[in-house]
Amino acid sequence: MTETAKDKWFKIRNLIEQVFNKTPDLSAVLYVIGMRELGTSNQDFTKEQKVRLMHIAVCRVLSSSGHYQLKGTDKNGWPDWELVEKLPHQDLFEQETYLRHHIINYFEEEELI
Repeated sequence: MTETAKDKWFKIRNLIEQVFNKTPDLSAVLYVIGMRELGTSNQDFTKEQKVRLMHIAVCRVLSSSGHYQLKGTDKNGWPDWELVEKLPHQDLFEQETYLRHHIINYFEEEELI
């Protein structure tokens, strides 16, 4: 029996829930990926930094489809991404589904699930 995307998504949520003792929504999953990509955890981030972490995560997971490319790091050591290929025009539900599939791909590539 093969795992569906839904099964894999719940596996990711359960993995994060075991670490943080909270069931994560999409934003929380992105936040965790952002912290992982930055190479830090358990740091107090400002609201602006938390938003930036989620942006880093979106760029990272969508880079596998060629949408973003890592340019390097900024003066503070944060990853700096550039848009290479526009995202497809989608409604909100389609955008979330597209992002979830890329998150699943990220967790598989990183051998986390």
